[in-house]
Amino acid sequence: MAGLNDNHFVSTDWLAEHLGAPGIAIVDASWHLSAANRNGADEFLARHIPGAVYFDIDAIADRTSDLPHMLPDPVAFSSAMRALGIGDGMRIVVYDSLGLFSAPRVWWTFRVFGKRDVVILDGGLPKWMAEGRPLAEGGVTPQPRHFTCRLDHTLVASRDDMMAASAKAGEVGVPQILDARSAARFRGDEPETRPGLRAGHIPGSRNLPWESLLAEGRLKPAPELDAAFAEAGVDLSRPIVTTCGSGVTASLLALALAVLGRDATPVYDGSWCDWGARADLPLARGPA
Repeated sequence: MAGLNDNHFVSTDWLAEHLGAPGIAIVDASWHLSAANRNGADEFLARHIPGAVYFDIDAIADRTSDLPHMLPDPVAFSSAMRALGIGDGMRIVVYDSLGLFSAPRVWWTFRVFGKRDVVILDGGLPKWMAEGRPLAEGGVTPQPRHFTCRLDHTLVASRDDMMAASAKAGEVGVPQILDARSAARFRGDEPETRPGLRAGHIPGSRNLPWESLLAEGRLKPAPELDAAFAEAGVDLSRPIVTTCGSGVTASLLALALAVLGRDATPVYDGSWCDWGARADLPLARGPA
């Protein structure tokens, strides 16, 4: 991405200069959709940036929920970070193996739990590898550190929040609902990949497929992001809440909005896995 002074990214040059530096935590957030037939944890063992630890989105989650990778409670998250050797006062650099896909979900998760000094590696592992930079393999045993959680509820949207936003869509002060899924899924033209989910979208929402914000695994420059949101019918001066299939690519929309100055956009954690599974909630089909 052009211009890394937005406080949300660091370059591969920067990370290479800081490998092994005290106070830097490197986090591999690689995660894949089931259709990709890939496993982020296995790929981490095969190759990762030296010094990195693996953040398993499905494991560091609310295990009591039927929904996939929902946020854990603060105590569980703090314990998981301690085990990963991520502590207070550290700068966290997150990356993934696709360039930019699941890293924003982990970026958002850290922010939810009060960590503001968290950035994403621009271009991720693909750019790092293309530049011939060092790699490591195998498991890691981090030194445990203390991690303090300060839960920021403003970054998380609940089902009730979404019901209210949908019922009053378009009214002054009501958040615009922005869906990161593909246009076909948003319209309800193709079935959902997870069983038991209806096809369609939350009434009153807009659609901005997450892939449209990327170029070669990197976030597009700010003017192009601005144009993409405008084309989707989103007014950046008004409140926004993002959603997707399971809360992963909704976080990418939140990241893009942060780059554009909207630094506190909430994400609907349950997303369509929650809304689409409930026959008692309203459903819309077709374009926005």
